[in-house]
Amino acid sequence: MYHGIINIHKEAGYTSHDVVARLRRILGQKKIGHTGTLDPDATGVLPVCLGVGTKLCDMLTDENKEYVAALRFGLTTDTQDLSGTVLTRQEVTVTEEQAAEIAGSFLGVYEQIPPMYSALKVNGRKLYELAREGREVERKARTVRIEELEILKTELPVLRLRVVCSKGTYIRTLCDDIGKMAGCGAAMESLQRTRVGRFRLEDALTLSEVEELVSKGRLEEFIVQADEMFPELPRISVRKEYRKLLENGNCLILKMIDEPGKTEEEKQVRVYDEQGLFYGVYRYEERTETFYPVKMFIR
Repeated sequence: MYHGIINIHKEAGYTSHDVVARLRRILGQKKIGHTGTLDPDATGVLPVCLGVGTKLCDMLTDENKEYVAALRFGLTTDTQDLSGTVLTRQEVTVTEEQAAEIAGSFLGVYEQIPPMYSALKVNGRKLYELAREGREVERKARTVRIEELEILKTELPVLRLRVVCSKGTYIRTLCDDIGKMAGCGAAMESLQRTRVGRFRLEDALTLSEVEELVSKGRLEEFIVQADEMFPELPRISVRKEYRKLLENGNCLILKMIDEPGKTEEEKQVRVYDEQGLFYGVYRYEERTETFYPVKMFIR
């Protein structure tokens, strides 16, 4: 079984679920999870967690993300992108300068209302299920943050953007909101996710490339191990005679650790056995001189 995280380049036409299903067939294992849905027409970075790496799914969902998107002024759709039914068409009167100024005004924190065509649940039902039934329900605005917004190209009625944003941000909705402020409406024309945390598009593998690497026995070279996700945390080793406690996910005290003096001021550490096998992340409490498990990655 494979363990860790693999950076997949999701191609158009696949849902995130499709990617996981195909990887299960390619890798011959069931324990696989993705870290954030991409729409079927969207492409780009989709980190996929394998084996014990699935314990990192929540952490990666929280990472900032970078997108390259194109929005088209002059129309709105029920899905907020060009795959949906056109609701309105208007003349595009906004200038290039105005378009750039309006887009730039969304930098920072803003309240975003999630789209009806999304996987969010209301009263146990996914919003897109309700939307397909022709129903629209009230959605609460959510606070999101646009960290960076760069105009890459302007050829009106199309505006091409690079956006770095917090988790939970819908780029489709950002495009729709920009269109509303411009007074002529807008819908997302295309979307590519170029980064999720440390995972970048230039390093991503297509499913076909994964299949080829598996056939050559080289896939392990491209899997990021769980402990590599915590490079900022110092590393400590547990003495051999206390390995059983480590295997059971127990708390640890200083006498069980090699060179414990190096960790007394640290709050979290990566914990390994004497052979260098990673077991998990622990939190050190100086008052009790005890290491408490935060997240275990025991295979």
